[in-house]
Amino acid sequence: MTEEILHGGVANADSVVRSGPHVLRPSNPHSGSIHRALTGLRDAGFDGASNPVGIDPDGRERLEFIAGAVPLPPYPDWARSDAALASVTQLLKGLHDASTGLEFAGSTWSDEMADPAGGAVLCHNDVCLENVVFEQGQAIALLDFDFAAPGRRAFDLASFARMCVPIDDEINAARLGWTEADLPARLRLVADAYGLDKSQRAELLGHLSESIERGGGFVRRRVEAGDPGFLRMWNDMGGSERFDRRQRWWSDHKDEFERALT
Repeated sequence: MTEEILHGGVANADSVVRSGPHVLRPSNPHSGSIHRALTGLRDAGFDGASNPVGIDPDGRERLEFIAGAVPLPPYPDWARSDAALASVTQLLKGLHDASTGLEFAGSTWSDEMADPAGGAVLCHNDVCLENVVFEQGQAIALLDFDFAAPGRRAFDLASFARMCVPIDDEINAARLGWTEADLPARLRLVADAYGLDKSQRAELLGHLSESIERGGGFVRRRVEAGDPGFLRMWNDMGGSERFDRRQRWWSDHKDEFERALT
């Protein structure tokens, strides 16, 4: 059957294809655990994630294709709306809620972006707009669970907020198509849509500081390993200055986000 490249992403750029009703993409050492978790989510009534079919003889994983719109940078206006942000937040909460009954014992997970403290829910850990399927501007499914692992809700929420509020300086954000917006208000929208209480909002803010540092470290490790996709991104986005600038920006603006969450 003809294979159609599905564009987007960095780690698996040009390696994800559609073949009829299925998607084929590179598997990894944790694909078996991820597939069991995705099946468990379905059994728990959550249909907002890829449905696994299996691992092909050529080593690629096969999943059911999810029809809809997946925004790519520069992100279109509708994908940058407050309504879209709230819908992704609610979808992520649905994932967390449905995963509370999953059995994680005996499974293995990537530790590249995982919560170092672990936790009781399945965290996606890489919810950027390119990993979300939308229908009429509303998020209906999450894609690419390669970095999923058990963790804490606020940890996963912070990673998502960093990329989709976004928590980033104007230069970095503009390169992905983000235009001027009230970012502290958008972070408050995430907290409201998820239903965080006062203590959970403080936890979210703390995890954001960690996420900014860990996100830069992850990219640096991939660059040092010679990953072609990350090398391209590193060069296109200005190298280490991109992450240093974001750290400085967060230090200067953190108080604004803290006030927005109170």
